[in-house]
Amino acid sequence: MQAVIAISFAAFIFNTSEFIPIGLLTLIATDFGITEAKSGFLMSVYAWVVALASLPLMLTCSRFDLRRLLLFVVGLFIVSHIFSALADNYWVLMASRIGVACAHSLFWSIATPMAVRAAPKGKESMAISFVIVGTSVALLAGLPLGRVIGLYFGWRVSFLIIGIVAFLVFLALLKTLPQMPSGGAISLRSLPQLLKTPKLLSVYGITMCLITAHFIAYSYIEPFLAQNAHFSRNAITATLVIFGVMGIVGGYLFSKYHDKYKETFLTFAIFGVFVALLLLKILSFSSFSVVIVCMLWGLSITMFGLAFQAKVLHLVPVGTSVAMSIFSGIYNVGIGSGAYFGGLITEYLNVGYISYFGAFVAFCVCVYYMLQKRFQS
Repeated sequence: MQAVIAISFAAFIFNTSEFIPIGLLTLIATDFGITEAKSGFLMSVYAWVVALASLPLMLTCSRFDLRRLLLFVVGLFIVSHIFSALADNYWVLMASRIGVACAHSLFWSIATPMAVRAAPKGKESMAISFVIVGTSVALLAGLPLGRVIGLYFGWRVSFLIIGIVAFLVFLALLKTLPQMPSGGAISLRSLPQLLKTPKLLSVYGITMCLITAHFIAYSYIEPFLAQNAHFSRNAITATLVIFGVMGIVGGYLFSKYHDKYKETFLTFAIFGVFVALLLLKILSFSSFSVVIVCMLWGLSITMFGLAFQAKVLHLVPVGTSVAMSIFSGIYNVGIGSGAYFGGLITEYLNVGYISYFGAFVAFCVCVYYMLQKRFQS
């Protein structure tokens, strides 16, 4: 399990980097003299690059030894963070984030399949949960800690420390990862066959729309909590920590109960995100209620990511890396679209409306999901 744990640490550092602009949004905007919406556009561009690059890069690299590929990806990630730390203007920071996005696009195409292959027999669900727990810990510790470092030492130091930790992760992967020949090579001509699986297309569609709904609100959760719930800086950081804690709880529940209650996990995750987004603004008059809503939200979105990755792996036992690269790309279309639309709502309406717009998109997903279940039964 050492290799699985090392990959989990890599997931932690990759997702800390992806989500860190959420906690540093105001700091970056203030430093460069730009709006919060333009600062948030860093997330949109990052996610769209991942979405566009995931499949082409994975097809190009699908025959490479996965161990070497992962080490190269982490190396690119480290170098890009050095440039982020040195960025003296918005566009240099944007270019460095595009470099990180290219590394990200390959990482999430191979991380989960590699963890499953490295896991002991019968522990595949646990391996998936380990990788996603790395994501949850990024929300629990990485994002809030990066935010605190940014508040006291500057946002550039946050990016530099991410690069340093990534180097330590690189050393751990170098030591623990076995040779792992690519087991899912696939050609461009075979993709139409892969995409003819109706259930897989449904998974991709639900993923894109629900992640869009999630990131319409989550991308701007910092200014939302400050302006609508009137949280202090420390209260915002604490809420982000609680959100991440619930992600770890979701990972634990997944590893223990998912195999027995697969449909229950899917239903709870989708409806949980909808309910949380709907109530976020309605209950913003009460700090306690907002925290409870964020707990439900963090639990639900983690369960969603876990359950739908497991579904992709189940539906595509051959060519898994490419199927996961498409999943990663579509997931990031959702991130980019959510951050973009959230920025428009924040700039032209009010940050308080992000909750309602996100809830509307999530409600449409709930309706589609229930209709699909009804027709399949």
